[in-house]
Amino acid sequence: MRATITQISLFFLLLIGSQASAQDIKWLSWEEAVQLSQTDAKPKKMFIDVYTDWCGWCKKMDAETFQHPEVAKYMQENFYMVKMDAEGKDPIEYKGNTFKYVPSGRRGYHELAAALLQGKMSYPTVVFLDEEMNMLSPVPGYQQVGPFLQIAKYFGDNIYKDKDWQSYAGK
Repeated sequence: MRATITQISLFFLLLIGSQASAQDIKWLSWEEAVQLSQTDAKPKKMFIDVYTDWCGWCKKMDAETFQHPEVAKYMQENFYMVKMDAEGKDPIEYKGNTFKYVPSGRRGYHELAAALLQGKMSYPTVVFLDEEMNMLSPVPGYQQVGPFLQIAKYFGDNIYKDKDWQSYAGK
């Protein structure tokens, strides 16, 4: 009996410890991020996670990359973080245009997602915008913590202004 109680106690301690290291990211809607970019004294860049509900790699990136403490901390400090459902139905305003859902095939797509992904509808894809909401780059595919941080810092620390990606990445 005593061994069982000890094992249960250890299990709960491990569970609490693992939850303490995970980060809760405050994801914003498109509208919230735009509002902040217009009202903050020192606006941040925007980071958009373009996903679909059925995408397994999107879920994996949420759980393993975005929840990593170092990634979550860096991203929260340097970007407005937006989740965008590529199949979302609500209209979105961007740069004076209204982007809408387009029924197509079995699922359809959102015009803004298609524009941000430059017509290459693959998921997950993350998109970086500068402080004026101009496109910096879409980055397609699942990214592990190390490579993702390298990409995020390239844009977040303004390295892209002085170095091309090949020089920065050491290739």
